[in-house]
Amino acid sequence: MIGKDPSAPWTQWLSDALVDLEDEMLLRELRPVVPETAVHVKCRGKALVLFSSNDYLGLSFHPRVREAVSEAVRKWGMGPRGAALVCGYTHLHEELENRLASLKETETALLCPTGYAANLAVLSSLADERTVFFSDLFNHASIMDGLRLARRSGAKVKFYRHKDVGHLEDLLRKADRPKRVIVTDTVFSMDGDLAPLNNLVILKKRFEALLVIDEAHGTLVFGNRGGGVADARGVSEEVDIHVATLSKAFGAQGGLVATSQDWRKWILNRGRSFIFSTAPPIPVVVAAATALEAVEENPGLREDLWRRVRQFSDALGRDLESPIVPLILGDNESTLRASAALFGAGFHVPGIRPPTVPRGTSRLRVALSAAHSEEEVSALLEALRRLGIVG
Repeated sequence: MIGKDPSAPWTQWLSDALVDLEDEMLLRELRPVVPETAVHVKCRGKALVLFSSNDYLGLSFHPRVREAVSEAVRKWGMGPRGAALVCGYTHLHEELENRLASLKETETALLCPTGYAANLAVLSSLADERTVFFSDLFNHASIMDGLRLARRSGAKVKFYRHKDVGHLEDLLRKADRPKRVIVTDTVFSMDGDLAPLNNLVILKKRFEALLVIDEAHGTLVFGNRGGGVADARGVSEEVDIHVATLSKAFGAQGGLVATSQDWRKWILNRGRSFIFSTAPPIPVVVAAATALEAVEENPGLREDLWRRVRQFSDALGRDLESPIVPLILGDNESTLRASAALFGAGFHVPGIRPPTVPRGTSRLRVALSAAHSEEEVSALLEALRRLGIVG
């Protein structure tokens, strides 16, 4: 029929779908902030203390990092714009990879544009019809999407119950494919708990599996040198492939794969999200390298972070394993209401809802930083007490 709108079915579907999200209190929106320090912003004209950032050491605003980035921009601009295999890989990328390999105690490392891209590159490159992956049920979305790509290459994927080593052992025992891969976050981003790495290493050896870990929230936070949870547990050398990000405790941007020379060669040749993505720009590479230098020369930054964690832990009367503190309220409405009340009190603590977390476990996710003062943490705790969220 002349004049009929060919997009009408899509228009109606989109309208209905957005209404459904709003009715379920799952509709999200972007709220721009104006950064002032690593943990202070203004949002809609209101001054807020950020308890939502993953900048665990406050390095994004470190004076030394800011000066180094300014100098890098003056000297090199953004650097050559292209994929690493074309022209985007510079001497600065290579130097940072060498430094990161030393941090992770591996032969070498490979920079990726993001941590998300790093997981996709690693997991998709390992997959074929002879491969079976074993993934913790609470792993990050980047791992889950990497496993979806792995399935398209013929791999099997098995999920074990969160941190349930016995369940994993049972699945490994029943595996009918020769190439086994265990993959896990080390710090789970929404619960703040830690993977049972030592037990996973035992199973890796027993069943001749490859062990892949994502240290996104562990790198620079755990271990005497900041190598991550594997470093803190003394099992770094037992891990085959370390994935991490430079966007959290580094305060920068980018992904990292630390591993052997041969695995690096394989991933850079078969990891599509690495091959077909533009390399990180030079100022970001310089920011990450300078942040690493700053924390190596001042380990007190990490000590400051853990002091804040202990302060929060003592106030809650529970043992916190990381700077991530989930305060589970259950339903979406009460979570959004609590987040709005904290916003009004001057604290940026967003409500986390499905599909980021399972239904019925909506929560406030508090992220602590070395850049927070003891007084700011105390003020947040007092606000949570007034709302009846903590005792």
